[in-house]
Amino acid sequence: MKIGFVGLGIMGHPMALNLIKGGHELYVFGKRRLPEDVRAAAAGVCDTLAEIAARAEVVILMVPDTPDVESVLFGPAGIAEGLSPGKTVVDMSSISPIATKQFAAEINKKGCDYLDAPVSGGEVGARAASLTIMVGGPEAAFARVKPLFELMGQNITLVGGNGDGQTTKVANQIIVALTIEAVGEALLFAARAGADPAKVRQALMGGFASSRILEVHGERMIKRTFDPGFRIELHQKDLNLALQGARALNLSLPNTATTQELFNAAAALGGRGWDHSGLVRVLEHLAGHPVARG
Repeated sequence: MKIGFVGLGIMGHPMALNLIKGGHELYVFGKRRLPEDVRAAAAGVCDTLAEIAARAEVVILMVPDTPDVESVLFGPAGIAEGLSPGKTVVDMSSISPIATKQFAAEINKKGCDYLDAPVSGGEVGARAASLTIMVGGPEAAFARVKPLFELMGQNITLVGGNGDGQTTKVANQIIVALTIEAVGEALLFAARAGADPAKVRQALMGGFASSRILEVHGERMIKRTFDPGFRIELHQKDLNLALQGARALNLSLPNTATTQELFNAAAALGGRGWDHSGLVRVLEHLAGHPVARG
């Protein structure tokens, strides 16, 4: 298949390589920095985004935020200008579900399908092709693109119509954020009470409190490894989407709002680039006590 890929960053770079390894032709945008391995393996390096859309059957986007998707799609010489009927646009970014429905409607007017397909699993999942992919859009378009998804991920679900994939990703980010905060509180409580937080975590891993967050992020809190994985600033963006959506739905998400305030405090401490497990540093700051030394 001929695939256009826009957004070759931390996530998009390994995702694109996995598509190339699967035998597909990749067309990329050459006016931004390109990873050398992608440049060498790409079928074509294009001068405009419209050229990518003209040459590809499926165009995949993996960019940071809602305004970036809008710019790539509808800016001058953007993807929309190069589309022709029968093509498919797949947005794998994490953006607003409300804006996604609007973008899909505009792309549909051109006789093209639109899938929103945000992912979970981080850079590790992108490299290992083990991402969770949450998809919104027409079933026929999903069936057509699913072989591509299978080269990038393992848990692939068509949730519903356009916007439902992004809604699922927002729900995912609510759960992850609140669970990171809960793990931070629990380990801080244990440390302040005089228990060894590493041993407490080990014990909890065998019980009902066990979770992937306790396993991975709990270890980071104890070992003080807050180097960027999924940056706090990105999780702030996702919780903003949750809170904006909640206001539109006349819905209260009190614990999501509280956790967002803790992320905001972490950013104020200079932690916008910390891994989101670094949220625990705010709790430690408030308590005047660390989970662990280091």
